[in-house]
Amino acid sequence: MLLRHLRYLLAVADHGGFTRAAEVLHVSQPTLSQQIRQLEESLDVSLFDRTSRTVKPTDAGVAYIECARRVLVELEAGKRALHDVKDLSRGTLRLAMTPTFMAYLVGPLVRDYKARYPNIHLEIYELSMDEIEAGLADDSLDIAIAFDQVRNADIESIPAFTETLGLMVGRDHPLYEHQHALSAEEVAELEFALLTPDYITRTCIDEYFTQAQITPKVVIEVNSVNTLLEVIRYSAIATILPEPIATQDRALRKLSMQGAAPERGAALLRRKNNYHSAAAVAFVELVSGMGFS
Repeated sequence: MLLRHLRYLLAVADHGGFTRAAEVLHVSQPTLSQQIRQLEESLDVSLFDRTSRTVKPTDAGVAYIECARRVLVELEAGKRALHDVKDLSRGTLRLAMTPTFMAYLVGPLVRDYKARYPNIHLEIYELSMDEIEAGLADDSLDIAIAFDQVRNADIESIPAFTETLGLMVGRDHPLYEHQHALSAEEVAELEFALLTPDYITRTCIDEYFTQAQITPKVVIEVNSVNTLLEVIRYSAIATILPEPIATQDRALRKLSMQGAAPERGAALLRRKNNYHSAAAVAFVELVSGMGFS
């Protein structure tokens, strides 16, 4: 069995058949079929059910394909390890963050990281939690800053800091200069623009409202953090987002609320049992020492 066999196997599985897989691999379909047959013969098992109009993995094929993916991921990590430079004089860091963390963390982190390691090439992605877990699992990402609620057993979660969410308004809001903490009754009278329910941040906000026995007046829902910030800046509507987002530069002001503000854990995520480059290890050390709160 050769690595070529594993790559051909995954191509057939991912593209649902031999024709499309052969096109992607730039080989003839007979050649691809022959290579898969050789692999099946070496394993003494059928990996694909070829009786239907579509090619589907057998039960044995499903199990073997999962193992093949892991093997190729580890081999790619090993290849990077050979070229890693421990003194950080060169290298690449593939970093991802969820949108709300990206809104206030990416600037300070890039500033400090590049000041320490100017020759490291950064690739930065704004992704959902699902996309981050998938990227870490298939080794297309080195590390991420996201929520500590990891669902993939192959991903390691390193606690980083506790993030507090705050009520904030723009300059056009009548409460922009308000000095006293708002009661639950006063919060319930506000009109809100919030992120859509598919954001984990929105889940945290909804849980807060439920615990505080507040039925919010949600008049706008937005599926982009940047868009939401623009809405708040230019309207008399409130929102709830991570406290550090409310800055004078953004023309936003955080209002105090009576009772405990909603909090959630932030974590550094990386793949377990994988090679971690010097650039990624240095990033973990940087975040751990920055003291975010």
